[in-house]
Amino acid sequence: MNWIEILQAQAISYAPKLFSALLTLFIGWKLIGIATQLLEKMLARSNVESTLRHFLGSLANVALKALLLISAASMIGIETTSFIAILGAASLAIGLALQGSLSNFAGGVLILMFKPFKAGDYIEAQGQAGTVEGIQIFTTRLRTGDNKLIVVPNGPLANGNLTNYSAMPTRRVDFVFGIGYDDDIDHARQVILSVLNKDRRIHQDPAPMVVVSSLAESSVNFTVRVWSNSEHYWPIFFDTTENIKKAFDVAKISIPFPQRTVHHIQHTANTSGKPLPTSQLEHIE
Repeated sequence: MNWIEILQAQAISYAPKLFSALLTLFIGWKLIGIATQLLEKMLARSNVESTLRHFLGSLANVALKALLLISAASMIGIETTSFIAILGAASLAIGLALQGSLSNFAGGVLILMFKPFKAGDYIEAQGQAGTVEGIQIFTTRLRTGDNKLIVVPNGPLANGNLTNYSAMPTRRVDFVFGIGYDDDIDHARQVILSVLNKDRRIHQDPAPMVVVSSLAESSVNFTVRVWSNSEHYWPIFFDTTENIKKAFDVAKISIPFPQRTVHHIQHTANTSGKPLPTSQLEHIE
């Protein structure tokens, strides 16, 4: 038997296996595409973020195709045990090398799944504060009030404390206004309430609170608390502070400032030319 006959015999022997493997690849490839599309549609119905939806779809697609190729290789008699071992060792090495990146990836998945914040929210975390410009798999981009871009890794962002100032539709705005001890408390309260009631951005339910909170060294302090929509927080804070000052000026209500009285004691010499002791000075005065 020559080598041509040997090849023909081998081809006849492997033809059914090769055909089955190719058919499995063809059908499996199509089914994986359909399954990936169904997965993305299911995630879309669950309101999963589009970035995470596409990433999970691509990840599932690659993993299923890798398993399909290994299955097809085993069908035609290729030993896959060593290949799987090599693939596992390579995955472990890559995982150790990219430990920080994998932590950020896991953080990004958690953020996109549980949505502690979204694009457009104003947040404070990891010592940084800004408006969320975008949430990516590994990082989150923040834009500060002075238009700087900050890139924060998702790992620490997902595992640390985070304050979302835009999560709730309403927020409370707090003020402290001081008046003089000689001013009338009830009159000052009415002036403050009149300013608050003129601003339609301030909610009346719950009603604004104006109470005397402390008797300070040089002033009687009012604590003022009002509620508003979250987007109106800073405009109300600045406008109300200015309007209260103007209203106090019109109503002749003083806004005291800290004062300190300094006593100056001058040493007086006696007939001998030496300074008198402090006790004698007090007696002379």
